[in-house]
Amino acid sequence: MPTLITYNLNGFRAAVKKGFLEWLEAENPDIVCLQEVKATPKQLEKELAFLANLGYESYFFPAQKAGYSGVAILTKISPKAVVYGMDNPKYDAEGRVLRADFDTFSVVSVYMPSGTSGDSRQDFKYEWLEDFTQYIEALRKTIPNLILSGDYNICHKPIDINFPKKHEKMTGFLPQERAWFDDFINLGWVDAFRVFSQAAEQYTWWSYRSKAREKNLGWRIDYHLVTDSFAPRLQDCQIRSEAVHSDHCPVWLSFV
Repeated sequence: MPTLITYNLNGFRAAVKKGFLEWLEAENPDIVCLQEVKATPKQLEKELAFLANLGYESYFFPAQKAGYSGVAILTKISPKAVVYGMDNPKYDAEGRVLRADFDTFSVVSVYMPSGTSGDSRQDFKYEWLEDFTQYIEALRKTIPNLILSGDYNICHKPIDINFPKKHEKMTGFLPQERAWFDDFINLGWVDAFRVFSQAAEQYTWWSYRSKAREKNLGWRIDYHLVTDSFAPRLQDCQIRSEAVHSDHCPVWLSFV
């Protein structure tokens, strides 16, 4: 039964200092989708050697800007192919999409823009959402079994955020963003976590301010979305909030 973890590390090297590699060795997932790696393979030679000894192949798609964004996939199952980016320079320069193709499914590690740094970036985010949808829907015509794992920087529903009324005008919970999520799901996607849990207060990101994590004042912005054709293969999906190597936590998925 393959296992898959998605995890925004908020800096690979920073997470390593907090015990990420030891945690990963103990957790032993088959495939790991990482976001905000903020590093290149050349900067991680020691860490990648450690991962290789654990049986992982490592694929990185860093941003052109140093210390920014970037996604990666670690896998113990050799992929048939690895595809870097969306073939769109505007987004690929920021290292936001990396795909690994396996025999009966493909996994995409995705890091969506946040929109937190001003109106221009919010507009960029809306452009991304439209272009990403078109890219993925075209991809789905040739790869029907897709898993989109990563940081979406959107809370889909009120249950996915603390005190939703308070956040209605904040990027990440804006009506237009949530409407995009509704529309995307309606194209035939399944939120894997909600297949197994309808519980409230299940979050994947907490601000470093005001002891937000200690108080569980979080947001659920990290997801595994799967095509409806793949959904019958899901076995379990869990938020691993005990892992504290980042301001995010990992989301674990198992399937057949």
